[in-house]
Amino acid sequence: MRILFLVSSMHGGGAERVAATLANAWARRGDEVTLVCCYSGRGSCMQHLEPGVRLMWLADRVRGPAWLRPVAKLLALRRLARELRPDRVLSFLTNVNVTALLATRGLGLPVVVSERTDPAHSVNLEPALRWLRRLTYPWAHRVVVQTRQSIPHLLQVAPGVSRIAAIPNPLPDGLPAPRAAEPSAGRRRLMALGRFNPVKQFDRLIEAFAGLAGAYPDWDLWIWGDGAQRAACLRRVETLGLSERIHLPGFSQTPWDDLATGHGFVLNSRVEGFPNALLEAMALGLPCVATDCPSGPAELTRAGEVATLVPLGDDAALAQALRQLMQSTPADREARGRQAAESVRGRYGLETILRSWDAAWTE
Repeated sequence: MRILFLVSSMHGGGAERVAATLANAWARRGDEVTLVCCYSGRGSCMQHLEPGVRLMWLADRVRGPAWLRPVAKLLALRRLARELRPDRVLSFLTNVNVTALLATRGLGLPVVVSERTDPAHSVNLEPALRWLRRLTYPWAHRVVVQTRQSIPHLLQVAPGVSRIAAIPNPLPDGLPAPRAAEPSAGRRRLMALGRFNPVKQFDRLIEAFAGLAGAYPDWDLWIWGDGAQRAACLRRVETLGLSERIHLPGFSQTPWDDLATGHGFVLNSRVEGFPNALLEAMALGLPCVATDCPSGPAELTRAGEVATLVPLGDDAALAQALRQLMQSTPADREARGRQAAESVRGRYGLETILRSWDAAWTE
């Protein structure tokens, strides 16, 4: 099977990690996988790829002045698709999806495109890209979203689409087994992980923890990640006088190892496509608290059955959930973590998700 897989880049984000996981799995089973980064600035690969995955940058094939670059990119991708003659084409992210559908129009290729955030909350898309999504998505063999909750949202922005599938992210390659017990030595750690941007609401998480810090002096908050809001959050922590209790160490090169040092995990996002950090924290056996944001936490937690789900925007409910977590016993936290790990590992294993992707082309 020849698979042409189109992404924006292979930097350090969640979509890139999922792309690497899928490409590696297909290469291991014997498929010919060509992974093409369509970002105009080329960039570098920060993900591990199997030797069988052929990595290319579309920018290497694009020529001409900057003002002609969008058209040149379409033509370069069309030429590449004709050269490779793939049996399947997969594209991630709205802008790449639109480019893929325009570039392959009329070639007879089965193109599956995937939205990587909830379509109703793609607020940063330019009007032209929104119009092109509405125009081109009905041409796709299938449009994939990450949760069932996102399907009606997709139909709001692309009402002509008739072939839709909800395929969640798989557990990534190399994820360690759930830990046997939480760390017993040292201080208690409440963990969070993600990019410091407004939708993650790390500023509000800091305020929530600050309100609880005095009552739980043996707990600290650790937020791993980088981004535009990190500097402002650091200043706020200093203003609160909690620099010894709230730690913002930056981007983690070893997120699973860092999460495994925690005694609980919290996701306080306003919106998600599919929260990889929550999935991985649950799979590692951490007791978790998550906001019921669109989309993903409700499905991951089974509506709050295997992790605590709090109403979106309810700071008091978030504080209460964190209070319950921090005052629970180690045995209770470990039991809650085991329940979470068993649930997500059964539902989001790689082989299960690969079958869903195969079905996106064959059904």
